[in-house]
Amino acid sequence: MAPSRVLAPRYWGFHLLALVLVGIAAGLGWWQADAWSQRREAEAADLTRVEPVPLADVLGPDDPFPGDRVGQPVVLEGTWLPEGTLFVSGRELDGQDGYWVVTPLEVPDGAAVLVVRGWTAELAQAPPPPTGAAELVAWLQPGEGTGAVDDDPDDDVLPQLRVADALQRLDRDLYGAYAVVADEVAPGDWPSGDDAVNDGTAGLGPATLDQLPPVGRFTALRNLLYAVEWWVFGAFAAFIWWRWLRDELDASVDSAA
Repeated sequence: MAPSRVLAPRYWGFHLLALVLVGIAAGLGWWQADAWSQRREAEAADLTRVEPVPLADVLGPDDPFPGDRVGQPVVLEGTWLPEGTLFVSGRELDGQDGYWVVTPLEVPDGAAVLVVRGWTAELAQAPPPPTGAAELVAWLQPGEGTGAVDDDPDDDVLPQLRVADALQRLDRDLYGAYAVVADEVAPGDWPSGDDAVNDGTAGLGPATLDQLPPVGRFTALRNLLYAVEWWVFGAFAAFIWWRWLRDELDASVDSAA
């Protein structure tokens, strides 16, 4: 189709209509796709803000980690074991590399939970580990398994927070999970912030979660299907415009002949 014929003034109205329809369909499709993405992100983060529950309601000392409880806030009560404090390297806060500071907390059943108390830029800057009784809320996380190799098994620095690696340094039965002290939890009568008792965070930056709850396969699926539907509609409108224009130009050529 010759450009001069396609852009003839008598076709301008049809071009504009096709452009508007395709633009609307594309925009609505992107809107639905964005809604699909945001709802999935929200589901992944929402579990960290639900009402905390006692640790025993989620996990026992010999239980495997429940995959649907990643990020679950749990109430921890027990006694700090300062001699078991460990550091996890390669952790960032606001773009600065540093360490997680981890101290086990012995809970009433006799086992211990590895608790990430916070972040420090240098090992020498880490405050002394806490002692005594504690009551706090923390986000539950499965043990890491990045495959990182510990270059010095004799020190207190780990390249990853793997429960099996910590067991080699502690003479304690450990839960098959670790917990990150929560700096924000759902409102309620739970020990968080100023209400927490000896949570061990003094002098440390907050530790951020590396793992979030898994998103359901069908979460916001309707939004995704609507997005595809709008894009198909836009493609169909473009096809109809192209077919109509081609037939119109062919007809004008035949009549001129």
